[in-house]
Amino acid sequence: MSQAAAFVIAGGQSSRMGRDKAFLELDGRTLLERALALARSVSEDVKIVGRRDKFAAYGAVIEDVYPGQGPLAGIHAALISSSAELNLMLGVDTPFLDARFVQYLIEQAEASKTTVTVPVAAAQPQPLCAVYRREFAAVAEEALRQRRNNIVPLFAKVTTREIGDSELRQMAFDPIMFENLNTPEEWDEARKRVGR
Repeated sequence: MSQAAAFVIAGGQSSRMGRDKAFLELDGRTLLERALALARSVSEDVKIVGRRDKFAAYGAVIEDVYPGQGPLAGIHAALISSSAELNLMLGVDTPFLDARFVQYLIEQAEASKTTVTVPVAAAQPQPLCAVYRREFAAVAEEALRQRRNNIVPLFAKVTTREIGDSELRQMAFDPIMFENLNTPEEWDEARKRVGR
């Protein structure tokens, strides 16, 4: 088990899906259950970032300090609550993440000493499958106070280790694992992929 803490970011509005993504079922388990199982496969310190009234039955819950400001607010809340130096963030809506990759990500974060370790697949950074050191909380807070809620531009303000396409290929990781489910159509496609 890693010394990293792990957080499942589950506080989104799910507006495009039309219902709470965390409780959508895929292959007999909710997306929340799948994300928690993945987080627990690499860390003993696992928490959910979202509303306590919605998620308390599933584990320890951290609520946003800056509610309504998207995933950056969730990352910020996780980091200021954490006693771990390394903190894995996992979006609740990425059900195909490879546990081997998540372990690799944490190992790279431990080795790199950078503030953020993030995969970048097809030029798209994956901030909700990334490892953040606690010091990123200050950068996030400054942005949130200015209502600048986009995570990716903040990576230029800190040391960042990117795991790009060539490294993913070299390590035999399929970038399709980063696909997230935002719409009913994407959910239907995901169900076809798992055969239900």
